[in-house]
Order: sequence, then C-alpha cells, then structure tokens
Amino acid sequence: VFIFFYPIFRFINPKRNKMHRERKIFSSLLAVERKIISIFAFVLGNPGAFLRVSFVKNLETVKSSRYSMNKVESALQRTTDTKALVIGVGTLPRTAEMFNELFPGCRAVVVADTNTWRVAGGEVHRILADAGIGQDEPHVFADPKLYAEWSFVEELDGVLAATDAVPVAVGSGVINDLTKLCSHHNGRRYMVVGTAASMDGYTAYGASITKDGNKQTFDCPAPLGMVLDPSISAAAPARMSASGYADLIAKIPAGADWMLSDAVGSELMDDFAFGLVQDGLKEALSDPAGVHAGNVEKVEQLAEGLLLSGFAMQATQSSRPASGAEHQFSHLWDMEHLKYNGASVSHGFKVGIGTLASTAFLEMLLDAPVEQLDIERCVAAWKSWDETERDIRAIFNDDPEFVARGLKETRDKYVDREGLRDQLTRLKKAWPELRERIRRQIIPFDEVRRRLELVGAPYEPEQIGVSRTRFREAFGKIPYMRSRYTVIDTAFRCGWMEEWLDRLFGKGGVWEVGSPAPGSGEPARSAAAPVPGA
Repeated sequence: VFIFFYPIFRFINPKRNKMHRERKIFSSLLAVERKIISIFAFVLGNPGAFLRVSFVKNLETVKSSRYSMNKVESALQRTTDTKALVIGVGTLPRTAEMFNELFPGCRAVVVADTNTWRVAGGEVHRILADAGIGQDEPHVFADPKLYAEWSFVEELDGVLAATDAVPVAVGSGVINDLTKLCSHHNGRRYMVVGTAASMDGYTAYGASITKDGNKQTFDCPAPLGMVLDPSISAAAPARMSASGYADLIAKIPAGADWMLSDAVGSELMDDFAFGLVQDGLKEALSDPAGVHAGNVEKVEQLAEGLLLSGFAMQATQSSRPASGAEHQFSHLWDMEHLKYNGASVSHGFKVGIGTLASTAFLEMLLDAPVEQLDIERCVAAWKSWDETERDIRAIFNDDPEFVARGLKETRDKYVDREGLRDQLTRLKKAWPELRERIRRQIIPFDEVRRRLELVGAPYEPEQIGVSRTRFREAFGKIPYMRSRYTVIDTAFRCGWMEEWLDRLFGKGGVWEVGSPAPGSGEPARSAAAPVPGA
C-alpha cells in the first residue's frame, strides 16, 4: 500500500503543505502497514517481526527525536539480536509489557548493583511484580569495586545456573556486559533497562570482560529488548554521559576511516550501516555543555546515537560502522592496563583521546600531496612479511601477548608489493572526490578538543595517565593492533608517519614533548598547523 500510493501523494501535494501533509500521509500508511505486518507475522508464526512492529510503533521519542521513527524501525529490521526498543521519559512502566511480549510465561530476575538498584532497579522489580510476573530474588552486586571482571561473571553464572528465570539487567556498561555474557553462558536471552548514556555497547554484539588480567571481547548476543528513560540517564553522574559523548564523537573519524578503507578496497562500505550511525550524528553532538548539565533532551539524543551505533554493528556483525583508529588506541591501552590515579580509565575517555589522535592525522592527510604521491617509491620501500614480522617483535619487545596479537592482526591486512601498488593507485584515483567527502565528514581538531572539554571528558593525554612520549610511541604500535584499515595505515603505507609525528610531537606541535599541556596559559595549537621553521 505504502509503495504504491506514496509517490502519487508526493506528486499531488502542494509545495507549501508538503512537509505537513507527507508526515500525516506517512504516519497513516505506516499505521496500516504495521497492522498488516502484525497479522501476517502472527499467522506465519514469526514473533520477531511482530515484536519489531508492536514496540517501535510506541517509541516515545518520535515527536522530539532528530532520528526518525522510520530509521529506528529500519534498524530493527536489520538487527540480528535486538527486536524491541522503548526510549523516552516515563517509559520505565513499559518494562513489564515488553517482558511479557518477549518472554511470555517466564519468570524474571532483576540484576543490578547498589547504585542502579537505587535509581531504577527497585522500581523495575515493583513494576514486574505489579504486572503479575513471577520473579526470583533480585541479584544486586554489593562490591563497591564492581567492574566487568571474570570473578563477577562466575558470581552471576552461579545465580543463573540455579534458575530458569530471564535476567532483566538494570544498569549501564558493567551490568549489561556481565548479564549479556552470563545469559549466553546459561542458554537464554535477556533484556536491559539502561540507566546511563555512557557507551554504545547496550545494543552491540559481544561483551568486554577482563579475564586473567586482560580485557577481552567474548561473543554473546545483544539484548532481545531494551528500555531507556533519558531522564534517569541525565541524572547519572556527569562523567558517565561525558564518557558516552566521547564514545559517540569517535564515530566521526571512524566514518572517515571507513571511507578510506572502502576507497582502497580493504573493507567495502555498507551504506545502510554507515547512514544509521552518521545521519543525525553531528546534531546529536552539537551541545556538549547541555549533556554535561544533564539536559534531558540532549542526553536523549546522545543515547539514541549510541543505540543506533550498536544496531549498525548488529546489522553488519562487525564493529566497523562505529570503530576506527581511535578505538585502536583504546585497545592498546587496555592491553597495557592503563590506569590513572590508581583507577582504570573508562572506554569512552580512552577513545576520546584516540579521537583527537585520529582527527589530527585526518587533517594532515587532507593537506598531504596525495595527487603527487610517488607510488613506485612507496612500493620499493614496502617491507616483506618476514621484515614486518621482525618489526612487530621489536616494537613490542617480544612480549608474547602483544606479538601474538600483532602478528595475527597485521597478517590479516598485510598486502604484498603488488597489493600495495593497487591500494595506493585506488587512493590516488579516488582522492579528489574522497578528500572533499572526508573534509565534510570530520569535525576540526580544535573543535573536537573544545567539545570534549565542555562535556567534562579528558582532552589531553596526560588526563588519562598517558605521557606525550608514551602517546607518540602508541602511534607506532597502532598499524599492528588491528586488521582494520584506517588513516594511520594510509600514512604508514605512504611513508608519512615520522614526518607527521614530528609535526605533532616536535617543537611547536600540538603535543610537543616536554611542554606543558594547554590550559596553563598557552592556547592549544591546531593539529594540522605547520611547525614554525619547518
């Protein structure tokens, strides 16, 4: 019905009333379409399709959201795990309705920590009870040092092994990841009630857990359903929203990295997933001060952007839509057990500093003479795999864990000299148009830094415990950290790494080694600004 009539209505619409009438027509037709799909889904016994329709139609953010309901609905059609989403102020009571639709006839067990139990867990427990849903005793982690670590996985595994109840996670990153993995261990799905807009992992496949001292990603499905009240998220500690904001702004350079990867033929673009993350992203990032102040509307936009990033990763079964070079810095520091003032640094804060690093390289790439690139010189200087393997062992000081990862990840993206010639030829041919796309994509370095400061996130490497010398050394390790092609791989292949690092960390550079961090009376330099005297 929609496909047949919509073009006709567009054609007959007077322009002055176009937006208003199209919105009414679209809403009416979509309502009819939902009823039809619901009936067919019920008849065909496809509960997934039925749930997608029945829950997204009640999305509470439709009126104010910059992300259209149609976009979220399209995302849920492509996701492999999550089938229902309710987001909006006052939506906590919808938890019982969603539970009954997703897990009819099942018992529930609320999983929370002492903080999330206080802000929402107790209320969720009451709402489920009032709806007549049978429940086990809630499991509330009492350890004040709770984090996503294996001992807590074992604790929750023990709880779930003794019951067939469906977990209802109430919390953010730690609670969600613990519940996600333990639900998978015990052969069942779960749902989550989010309490903070702190990361994009709510709706992403996999859980990040520290085991044997190493942070690892374990395969496990995302939640079957999710409820999030942005007024609760806005009241969370400001650092949590700041971490989420830093994680979201990282999608800007990640998008540029994907453009580069697509151009050289390394990892082709998925237009749907790219648009799911990028459309509306800059608007969601437009008011960092509002996010810091706990403005509910701004935190809601932040949460939506993070959730859509998770959906894009589900749709592609890859983190490519939401992750580029900036995340590789975080992976490196995870493996190095980075701490600041004795405490682990949040994922978002590490990624925020990585975003500055990635943006700095993207700005220098825009100023680089790609059109005059001497491809044959680059090919002649390209090292064989045996030479590359020796470099990996040297740069990681023969550390078994780092060397094993470096060899595997680098091998997966390594190309021989003919492959390098092909990649650089593609880059050079695509560059005139690609350069303008990247220019439109990125947010300037100084503006990224200003926004991180406004939202309350670290904006200098020292603020997460990384010295400038250590930061420079990290750049040299990034080409070996992940098989994913990024702007740093472009600089590496073109032979520009040392020159660019000298500009960043040398005399007059934005991270000049030995100089005080900006904020002590010295304004920040642009990352792409020429070094005086160079």
